[in-house]
Amino acid sequence: MRTGKIAAAAAGVTALLALAACGGSAEGGSTTVNWWTWSPDQTAAYSTCIPAFEKANPGIKVKISQYNVSDYFTKLTSGFVARDAPDAFQNSVTFFQSYARQGQLLAIDDLIKQSKYDLGVFAKGVDVWKFTDGKQYALPLDWAAGALYYNKALMTKAGLTDKDLQNLTWNPADGGSFLSVVKRLTVDKKGVRGNEPGFDKENVAVYGIGTVASDDNLGQTTWGPFAATTGFQLTDKPNWPGQFNYGDKRFIDTMDFMRKLSDDGYAPELGQFTTGNADQIGSGSVAMVAAGSWDAAALAKLPGLKLGVAPVVKSPDGTRSVISNMNGNNIWSGTAHPEQTWKWVSYMGSEECQTAAATFNGSLFPSIAASMQALVDSSAKDGLDLSVFGEYQADGELFPAPAYNNGAAMESKIRPQFEAFFLHQVNDEVWPALQKQTAQIISD
Repeated sequence: MRTGKIAAAAAGVTALLALAACGGSAEGGSTTVNWWTWSPDQTAAYSTCIPAFEKANPGIKVKISQYNVSDYFTKLTSGFVARDAPDAFQNSVTFFQSYARQGQLLAIDDLIKQSKYDLGVFAKGVDVWKFTDGKQYALPLDWAAGALYYNKALMTKAGLTDKDLQNLTWNPADGGSFLSVVKRLTVDKKGVRGNEPGFDKENVAVYGIGTVASDDNLGQTTWGPFAATTGFQLTDKPNWPGQFNYGDKRFIDTMDFMRKLSDDGYAPELGQFTTGNADQIGSGSVAMVAAGSWDAAALAKLPGLKLGVAPVVKSPDGTRSVISNMNGNNIWSGTAHPEQTWKWVSYMGSEECQTAAATFNGSLFPSIAASMQALVDSSAKDGLDLSVFGEYQADGELFPAPAYNNGAAMESKIRPQFEAFFLHQVNDEVWPALQKQTAQIISD
């Protein structure tokens, strides 16, 4: 799930009150554990875990509730205030800090120790859910990352092979093999390719790459992997940073390159398409899109499209670094049933449950490496190659999106300035000023 969508949905949520409450219900000698998510796909996927869990825990029932992301955090806040929040819930790192600081989350260190739960089963993301007090407040639930999805027919027509797209390199000076491929895939309305004399950037029929002029302040599927090839670090510390390093010349060079892709006609301008990645690549108006892992299943089902999946770019020396938004599974501090709730949360964090959930509909990428491999194998049987995502995890190329203070305020104030840059309303002078602004927002 994109962090930007989550932040936009929850912007304006009022401050929470740390109140004790009842949480789940107890009826007829059994306890009902309530778990919330914003994803209908996760509702369906994790529902597959309930029968086995309830069989092994006959005194516990599980109820999963799903709310649209636009309402989710508002309803969660209302539940905290009304003493009727769910026992456990899916959460984004964007709001981890505010919930933990206000006492709405249960530290699970003692529960982990008592049950001898092994945090080592997770490939990545455990430390993201440690607060500044050093305590663990969640188990990693799933993760998401970016990739390059391409139209195989257009690739073949351009004289390229799958192999040509599997190891794309990039640098801000000349664009590396990535820019060469994008130019080759771009075609104007007279049939002239972007790497040929006479290419008309004002009349493009097929863009080599979809929209990368992003207002995303993390750049998860757009500029992030490119900036990372230069050695750029998004924040001054991996977790709980004091600022975002937008004033770094390597970042500025990356953003200039992203904007120039649109200026030169190789990618659409920001806002040029009102439709998403699926419509762009499905219509044939773009040959390749930079999109999220959450898009894979939908893109693979587009009629008439033979889809290829390639990893994000790497540096000239072969280094690849991929930001991953990792959601967590929190327990509400007001639950009346912490032990029963922990049993459900820890079962959701088991290889058995994560494998069942991930392979059910391919909608989520599990945080446990063995379960991720099971998903890759299962998807391959259905004709969808997710091996690049498995390789990210296996090769240690993932790094988690940072948890930071005042996440909603950060994204709501920063994103419009990204948009202004890509619309040529401001230029490179915006970035050092923006870096200072992020430090102020975090410190407020």
